[in-house]
Amino acid sequence: MLEPRESSLADLLACIAAFGRSMQEVFDPQRFLAEFSARAQRLVAHDRVIITYLGEDGRTFTIFAEHSGNGPALHEGRYTTDFDPSGRYIVDDSDLARVFAGGVFLLVDAEHHPGMPLNATQQARLMAVGVRAGVAVPMYASGRVIGGFGVASFLPDMYGAEHAAACREIADVIGPFVQSVVLFLRERRRRARLKAVAALVPILGASLKVGDLLERLGDALHPVVAFDAMAVRVANADGRALEMIGVPDTDGEHLYAGMAAPNEFSTSDHLARGETMLIHDAERELDPSRPGDAWILATGRRSVLIAPLLFGQHLEGYAYFAKRQPGWYDDADVEVVEAIAAALVIAVQHQRLAEEQQRAGAAEARARQLQVRVESLRTTLDDRHDFSRIIAHAPAFLAALEQARRVAATETTVLLTGESGTGKEIVARAIHHASPRREGPFVAINCAALPETLIESELFGHERGAFTSADKLKRGRFELANSGTLFLDEVAEMTPAAQVKLMRVLQERQFERVGGTATLTADVRLVAATNRDLEQTVADGRFRDDLYYRLAVFRVHLPPLRERGSDVLLLAEHFMRELGAKMGKGDIRLDDAARDALLTYRWPGNIRELQNAIERALIVSDGMLITAEHLGIGGRREASGDSERSAPPPSTAGIAPSQPPRVESLAELEKRAIADALAAANGNKSRAAAALGLTRFQLYARLKRFGLTE
Repeated sequence: MLEPRESSLADLLACIAAFGRSMQEVFDPQRFLAEFSARAQRLVAHDRVIITYLGEDGRTFTIFAEHSGNGPALHEGRYTTDFDPSGRYIVDDSDLARVFAGGVFLLVDAEHHPGMPLNATQQARLMAVGVRAGVAVPMYASGRVIGGFGVASFLPDMYGAEHAAACREIADVIGPFVQSVVLFLRERRRRARLKAVAALVPILGASLKVGDLLERLGDALHPVVAFDAMAVRVANADGRALEMIGVPDTDGEHLYAGMAAPNEFSTSDHLARGETMLIHDAERELDPSRPGDAWILATGRRSVLIAPLLFGQHLEGYAYFAKRQPGWYDDADVEVVEAIAAALVIAVQHQRLAEEQQRAGAAEARARQLQVRVESLRTTLDDRHDFSRIIAHAPAFLAALEQARRVAATETTVLLTGESGTGKEIVARAIHHASPRREGPFVAINCAALPETLIESELFGHERGAFTSADKLKRGRFELANSGTLFLDEVAEMTPAAQVKLMRVLQERQFERVGGTATLTADVRLVAATNRDLEQTVADGRFRDDLYYRLAVFRVHLPPLRERGSDVLLLAEHFMRELGAKMGKGDIRLDDAARDALLTYRWPGNIRELQNAIERALIVSDGMLITAEHLGIGGRREASGDSERSAPPPSTAGIAPSQPPRVESLAELEKRAIADALAAANGNKSRAAAALGLTRFQLYARLKRFGLTE
């Protein structure tokens, strides 16, 4: 029989062990404390357990975890792991303020609470779930209060000083565990956000005019850094003022227009020193006597993040993010916007160099170096292509993926076959990602798009002056793919002359640029793809048999979507989540008829056609349910080799044969849906975007694409 003290220590150790085991599972704030609560009952009887986490600024706190038994959770949407600033509690408004100051909170009876600092709202919340008594104590780690540990009971008069002491013992031992979990989750979120920032490189590389990309950039950034307004300013030509180059503004307010002298903002000196400005509450931290600060205050924005755009050691502009709620941004957001600013610096530099080259033809070497940097970032930061990310349950497709996974670790040349739209490029990227060359570039080229006159230049590059229009050195795809993977898509479409040149490089692993004398080594791993029957193409004499044998060292055939069974539903749900989140329709689902239509349709366009059908359905659907009619596939004629074809009946003399109804393309349907929404909203773009389930950025992009702008 254990002595009371020994028994208490044993129970405490059991609590620690239960807490540690919980950390090995997927973290769920509502289930995390289940076993721990059961073990802690002997130390302090309770019906509920809650662990709070204090923000680093000491002004707000969130709920690390809670265990409510069979009762409802009190704090859903306010968990530490949500990383949602709108879910934070204000310390000063809470009855736990004394706990975060190092004291003890003791609730004798929530119904009467003599002398307890409960307001009517707090009392009502506790009584609604049956809580009558409670005790909470501070939780320490690294020598400071990091949160609180508390228990509650459905019975009044349950707790006293001895229970507070027991809670302190528990809090002292779990505090470091809690801090470790929070730090781990923060680091995981940090990496995910920085990975999302890396995806900005292709957007910024799409045009030399950064201002033309700000709307797309705003769409891409919003899931990473929430904002009501965003702006980018850069120094104008004379360097004396900052000029707006883009205004993605979600709340409809006009941003500070035109020029802005540096001294108009109280943040200017800090930005000039390369410091990112984090403003928790503009009303308390800004100077209304300065025009720029006064404008920020007038917009009602309370939280502001301003990251300098540093070109070397010189301030050339800044990126601005703002929210109407105070205390929205923190140090984790600072790191993200600094990464965004770094990407913007590269894009703005690219723009300036291109403009300078157009004016005077100078700085060619610098522009080329910048282009190489952008291409390098685009390839090294893209780690999204992995076999585990490919959606498939069909045995035939899984077998193909297993073949691709096995060959990925080698240097073997791979030939991917399958109909158009079956995912050959995705598998090619996955092979590269899983290969020893994953750190090198992945370069793709569509062989069908290579004219015979330019094929040699595109594949192998050319020297300056090699021919009339060769005004500068150009590196070919083999050179750009050096130490990486070269993906030749639609390889069966190559001209006979191009096949000869390619065969020579594959044999000798060497080439020269057009007009050059230096021999370069083709250090690339080759992956080719075709949607044709390549053996028949060889038999017909349209493809060299020796090149075929060089390419078909290891073949992987990707089955069409119609042979993948229920994979079509998995892919459809994936596209619904991905596209629905962008359109504000994240909870939309398929009805039974739509699911049947997806399963019975033969999908001649495969995955690409399925994605287009889902996008169209999301656009035309009004509610949160997609029907078969929204998909628009039921009436399509199936283009398959085994579908029944019947000749039309002979026409009667004097009567014109009936014409088949015209089927509108997806683009036409989308354009008409947008025009109808604008007409219904009397031209109001905000209402039209809401009716379509789009953001204003997405609507403006489509208006420009379809020529519907005024």
